[in-house]
Amino acid sequence: MTAGAPIRYADLVLDDRVHDSVYTDPQIFEEEIDRIFHHGWVFVGHEGEVPEPGDYRSRELGRQPVIFARGDDGVVRVLMNRCTHRGAMVCPYERGNSRFFTCAYHGWTFRNSGGLVGVPHPEQYGDSFDRDALGLRPVPRCDSYRGFVFASLSVDVVPLVEHLGPRVLAEMDIAGDLSPGGRLEVTAGVHKFGYGGNWKLQLENSVDGYHITHLHRSYFRIQEERSGRDAMRFATAASPALVHSLGNGHVSWDLSPAGFGGAAIERLRNTPGWPRDYYDLLVSAHGQARADEVLSHGAGHVAIFPNLVIIASQLRMIRPVAVDRTEVFIYPTLLSDVPPEMNEERLRRHESFYGPAGGGATDDLEVFERVTAGLRAKVDPWIRIDRGLGREVVADDGTVSAQITSELSNRAILGHWRRVMSGEASVRLSPRRSTEE
Repeated sequence: MTAGAPIRYADLVLDDRVHDSVYTDPQIFEEEIDRIFHHGWVFVGHEGEVPEPGDYRSRELGRQPVIFARGDDGVVRVLMNRCTHRGAMVCPYERGNSRFFTCAYHGWTFRNSGGLVGVPHPEQYGDSFDRDALGLRPVPRCDSYRGFVFASLSVDVVPLVEHLGPRVLAEMDIAGDLSPGGRLEVTAGVHKFGYGGNWKLQLENSVDGYHITHLHRSYFRIQEERSGRDAMRFATAASPALVHSLGNGHVSWDLSPAGFGGAAIERLRNTPGWPRDYYDLLVSAHGQARADEVLSHGAGHVAIFPNLVIIASQLRMIRPVAVDRTEVFIYPTLLSDVPPEMNEERLRRHESFYGPAGGGATDDLEVFERVTAGLRAKVDPWIRIDRGLGREVVADDGTVSAQITSELSNRAILGHWRRVMSGEASVRLSPRRSTEE
């Protein structure tokens, strides 16, 4: 395509294939940042990361720096990380706890709720100086659900619950209700990694059931030797597990048909000690029907367009840096009000696959860079996403489902991406439903 010319996105993502420029073209990346990350809802963080007044985290919305903070009043806010005097960042640190943010340039000081409280030599300003009007600017839109905080730089973005949709909200409910206290704790730290490739590779891979038995074979073989069970059975072509397209580019896995949830319930019901204690606590908090429902759901995998993935015991936040550079932040989650042994086990399982010495996440990073290298070969610029095409099932609520190794997940994410990028489905308007969703 000609540099600077309008991009015809409808020609780049077809029903069965996608043009490699979607992952490699710098102009496309720049337009993504504007249309998706600066005008749509973007995941900023979980309230469990900032549990105490004064806790803060530095984040970015696209390319714009923000502060994700809990004020002394207990309210969680997303504030622009920019002094209202001369524009310097007021918070250069990744995380911490502070009642104030002070600009290093001229000493303007702001409360952790955003208000301006300190100006050196205020007598030099005239009577028209309005300190109350010069606090840190909040993002134009901020909303949350079950502790998941999203922000948008657009004032007229659709309501968050509309962007997420009922099936994603239900997935978030399940993630929270796995705790007897109904909330996640996100205080166990973070795993950070980067790779030389496009951000969509990570989003798509997070709900790609086709690669499990190939790319992660060595890890799951070790698990089989230790447990005596076929650890990859959920991701074979014969598995009854499903992938669901939930609309708006969101995708989830459903492992319950493969029996994962049922096995968990039986283990918890019948094992003495803390597993039984956990099950009893869950029943006491939510009732047996709800307890069995969330447990039977199995390990959750849900990709929430554009930058959040909830996988079992982690939250994964994706940050696009350049067309060929992505940063990923993985936050292990703990459950509130459970026996400590359970959270210990959650962390150990998380580390075994996703930690720096884990057996799986490094496979993904390696293959992302191999994809990026391979895309430099331009004789045939098309990437196929047609596995399972035409075998989907559409439910009454519009959810589209297919067998877990289907590439429905890729088609759902990229189909919504195409509609947003081409203006067919503005992030400001209710997106129409189609079988591509």
